[in-house]
Amino acid sequence: MTSPALTLWTAALCKQDPGYGGWAFVRKMDGESGAAAIKGAAGGERRTSLAKMSLSALIEALTSLSDLPADTAVTLHFADPALAGELVSSDGAYATAEPEAWAAARALVAARPVLNLAPLATSAPQTGFLAAWAEFGLDTSKSRGSFKAAIPKPNLMKFPG
Repeated sequence: MTSPALTLWTAALCKQDPGYGGWAFVRKMDGESGAAAIKGAAGGERRTSLAKMSLSALIEALTSLSDLPADTAVTLHFADPALAGELVSSDGAYATAEPEAWAAARALVAARPVLNLAPLATSAPQTGFLAAWAEFGLDTSKSRGSFKAAIPKPNLMKFPG
C-alpha cells in the first residue's frame, strides 16, 4: 500500500534581525479535505534571528510528520528564499549562526527520502495566511517569551491550499 502524499508550507519573519521572530507551518494531506486533513502551528521567540525562525518552522513542520511513514511523499513550500541552499551547505550562514537548529533541520530532512523542496512565491495565496500566523507568533513572543501553539481548526479551514 502506498502512503498518501502530503504538502507542507512554512514561513518565518524576524523584526530587527536579531530581534523578535515568528514562524508558522501548515500541513495538508493531498487530495483530502476536512478538519482531519489539515494541521498547523505557529510560534515565536525573543532575541532570535530570521535563520533560527526559518529553521524552527522547518523543524516543527517536519516533526509534525512523525505519525506518517518515512517514505510518505512530501512537498515542502518554503517562504525563505535561502532555505534550500542553506540546508545543503555545511558551512553556510545558517549552519554558522544557528548550528543546533541547522543540525536538527538537516537530520529531519535526511529522514524523509521523498521530500521535494519548492519555494513559495510571495504572491502565492498561502503566503499571506502563513505570514499572518508568523506575525502572531512574533507578537505573542513579545509578551510571553518563547511560544508555540496549534493554529485553531476554524482558522486552518480557511487556508487557501
